[in-house]
Amino acid sequence: MSDDGAMRIHRALARAGVASRRKAEELVAAGRVMVNGAPARTGQTVHPVIDTITLDGRRVGAPVAPVWFVLHKPAGVLTSQGDPRGRRTVFDLLPHTPGLAYVGRLDYLTEGVLLFTTDGDAAHRLTHPSSEIERSYSATVRGDALTAARHARRGVMLEDGAVHPVAVDAIALGEHLWRFDVTIREGRNREVRRLCEALDLEVRRLVRTRFGPITLGALAPGDHRPLTATEQRAIAALTESA
Repeated sequence: MSDDGAMRIHRALARAGVASRRKAEELVAAGRVMVNGAPARTGQTVHPVIDTITLDGRRVGAPVAPVWFVLHKPAGVLTSQGDPRGRRTVFDLLPHTPGLAYVGRLDYLTEGVLLFTTDGDAAHRLTHPSSEIERSYSATVRGDALTAARHARRGVMLEDGAVHPVAVDAIALGEHLWRFDVTIREGRNREVRRLCEALDLEVRRLVRTRFGPITLGALAPGDHRPLTATEQRAIAALTESA
């Protein structure tokens, strides 16, 4: 979206809650969407507050600003809407917000940055493999972390494909423990834990410190905050390009 409120027609429809961007593109292609009385064109730029947009003859409302939160997920909390065993989930740590969904997942024991939004289309784009959003992790490990870091920089083959970290570093913590920092783009299930296992590193703790432009900062475990306007613009830029 530009500074003057202009956006592509499919995004305007998605932001108004009419349909996902993909479905909106189909509606436009089918000729069911009009802009100021003329058939909408795929990729057309509109000003939703100024232009009259209709779907099947009914006016489409103005875009609704999506809600965005970042949570510092603690260990021992499920990334899930609910749990039949009654375990605590990430939604127990957030205010009730209709339509809120997490962006990707963190496993039960992994801590750190977890994004939430009511913009389901943006969430899908951010987590799709083609987006290649960088995710940074800091693991406390036991093992030969220096050798592991050298191997990781060359790439490591896992059962579902190779991992080529963007950056890897190993820092001695003392008492035979290391901080193993790694940044990846693939975002596959439990990827960093499986990477460490393949490198013969025993993970004692794992924290995601960054997801795209959003960092953990001073946010305490279990706490959340809304994204700043600057962060939301950075996220919007990523989803537009994805």
